[in-house]
Amino acid sequence: MNPAPSLFLVGPMGAGKTTVGRLIAELFRMPFIDLDQEIEARTGADVGLIFELEGESGFRRRERAMLAELAARRGLVLATGGGAVLDPANRRVLRENGFVIWLDASVDAQLARLARDRQRPLLQAPDRRERLEKLAGERNPLYAEVADLRLASSGVGNSAHAAHDLLDLLEARWRRGNPEAA
Repeated sequence: MNPAPSLFLVGPMGAGKTTVGRLIAELFRMPFIDLDQEIEARTGADVGLIFELEGESGFRRRERAMLAELAARRGLVLATGGGAVLDPANRRVLRENGFVIWLDASVDAQLARLARDRQRPLLQAPDRRERLEKLAGERNPLYAEVADLRLASSGVGNSAHAAHDLLDLLEARWRRGNPEAA
């Protein structure tokens, strides 16, 4: 058992972090926050516009600050963006402040789930498969580094099933730490 007051979801785009995170938060009666959505709400700009105006480095600075702020809260479920693990400071914050779940999705599953998505800046590439394979090569070792638990999330359209599988695994591996302790 790894006691921690919060649950953090990491993994590639299209793995189901937001959908599964919402369901898990509901099942545990915990608040849910999506890191990218929180950045958009606070800035008044979507991630694509932030990338366009400030570049990836500008977005990553905002992401680092928002993650540090949100991870300091206790007793929440937080879905990170796929690239949050790129920053060593973010990896440390994740490991030190919560129980980290890696939702691992194959490139084929990502392609199927993201087939209609035209909003994600890093997915704007002539060859989406090549881009996703490159991102997986860079990021999968980092997801593995921070993860307390890895859950394959490769089926298409099975977020409720994945959430229930995750619930069973969490009951065996995670004990909610004291949300008041910091």
